[in-house]
Amino acid sequence: MSFLNPFLKGKKTEEARPNYASETVSIDILHKLIPIRSYSEEILQAFATDNKAEIYPKQTILFRINETTDSILYLLSGTIMLTDESGNHYEVVANTAKAKFPLSSGTIHTTTAIAKTEVSLLRVQQKIMVSKQSPLTELTKLNIPKEQSENHLLQLFSEHLEQEKLELPTLPDIAIKLRNAMLQDISLADAVKIIQLDPVITAKLIEVANCPLYLSPMPAKSCFTAVSRIGLNATRNLVIGLSINHIFKTNSPLIKKQLDNLWKQSLYISTLSHVLASVTKQANPEEALLAGLICDIGAVPFLNFTTKLPKEYYTEADLQNALPVVKGPIGCKVLLEWGFPDELTQVPYFSDDWYQNTSSELSLLDIVVLSRLHHKMSHADMNELPAMTSIPAASKLKNFALSPEYSLKVLFEAKHLINDALKVLAN
Repeated sequence: MSFLNPFLKGKKTEEARPNYASETVSIDILHKLIPIRSYSEEILQAFATDNKAEIYPKQTILFRINETTDSILYLLSGTIMLTDESGNHYEVVANTAKAKFPLSSGTIHTTTAIAKTEVSLLRVQQKIMVSKQSPLTELTKLNIPKEQSENHLLQLFSEHLEQEKLELPTLPDIAIKLRNAMLQDISLADAVKIIQLDPVITAKLIEVANCPLYLSPMPAKSCFTAVSRIGLNATRNLVIGLSINHIFKTNSPLIKKQLDNLWKQSLYISTLSHVLASVTKQANPEEALLAGLICDIGAVPFLNFTTKLPKEYYTEADLQNALPVVKGPIGCKVLLEWGFPDELTQVPYFSDDWYQNTSSELSLLDIVVLSRLHHKMSHADMNELPAMTSIPAASKLKNFALSPEYSLKVLFEAKHLINDALKVLAN
């Protein structure tokens, strides 16, 4: 199985060279490590056979902040102290929930790691973190995991999808008209004429132009002023984003709560994404806003499908277990149908994958992943989430430190701006 070594083994850093005997890695250990555990049993068996854990003495500097790397490390035994750019410290202890995640998985280390005790580490080549590159049409295929092969709801939905009976939401007319017109290089005045065909979108656009995201001493009182302030391309993305709100509406009491929660979550992620793009100046803020709004759109057709089934056909557990499986490929399918660019179309599929690494520079997908993780940190068990410093997207941020809570400091400081913007976008 030596052909696996170039893929699974990395190079040692100059600072950290094991000077104790190495030890074997069991298959049981590999089954606990994220995302290694997702590989097939055959690959894991080969890896366990061909690779050894590295042992380092207390006080060894394992890697330094801002150092480039082509490998990642997992802590198998002992305790490590990580220090970020602001001087904040946190520990990772072996056999805890945090230890199942990599200590660092980007191409640039965002912390300095020192062995607080003697430690045992598993080194893996960086390539294992690179998301598989498949054609977008392949991403729309629904693959049911083995552990959900008995999920009756998933099976029914899969059959419905294969028979091409699934009803996909359509992009509202106003968004289509504006996008098509802008392909003809229209003027600002012509764009305003199209937008004003929808009084609700017009009013909302003016409200957004006056919210903290576009703070200006002079309030926008007309659609023309709002579009002038925001810009044509940004307006197009905002009109699409504001139109998507209607897709998350339903008359069914069975899924209303689900859709409302998904829309609120998408709003929060999109606003975080806008702020992050604005302060880093590494992506277009309005495109980041739109990327956040569409990250969970694949759940909508699936939930609408469930309303047409008798309640006895599935349990609440079936529904909750199915959602993470379907929303990625179906979201990708919806955005392909709408003619969205590739960078946005892949967002629903990969935005739940902390270790996606589809680009070398910070992308819209990276921003949404960072924003989703930040959002989950305020709503979920921190031990079940990776440290913000450890995911590939974080290593692509330029000139920004991380807060002690492993959250982006800049987003914490912008909390009031985010809350004010959410009030505007949510209505």
